Amino acid sequence: MQDCYHPEIEFSDEVFPLLKGKQAKAMWHMLLAGGKDAGLEITYGNVKVTADHTECDWEARYKFSLTGRNVYNKIHATLWLKDDRIIKHVDRFDFYRWARMAFGLKGLLLGWAPFFRKKVQQNVSQRLQKFIHSHPEY
Repeated sequence: MQDCYHPEIEFSDEVFPLLKGKQAKAMWHMLLAGGKDAGLEITYGNVKVTADHTECDWEARYKFSLTGRNVYNKIHATLWLKDDRIIKHVDRFDFYRWARMAFGLKGLLLGWAPFFRKKVQQNVSQRLQKFIHSHPEY
């Protein structure tokens, strides 16, 4: 993703609502750094290319680092290009479905609630800031 992203990239999904530039690159580094340990498997398909954007469906299977629970996330991505690189990347997935897998009973009981999503977003944002602080290249 580092090489695919434009320096002015904007990324958003259900957990990271808006990341710009080096934040987006650092997010992928942070998430994928433990890929082998997390048993990360990624597949994709249903690729559609139009004049101004590309869409695809991708799936990620991994062990969620905070809880050790297995997650199978189904994501729809929309990508816009500029200068042959991704300038905007929007991933959409069912947050409640993801929360149930990632957090178990807690996700089942609270994953539907806006305050829970906000809390997850705040926690991952703090983790990302710590990661960026410990990686001077960002």
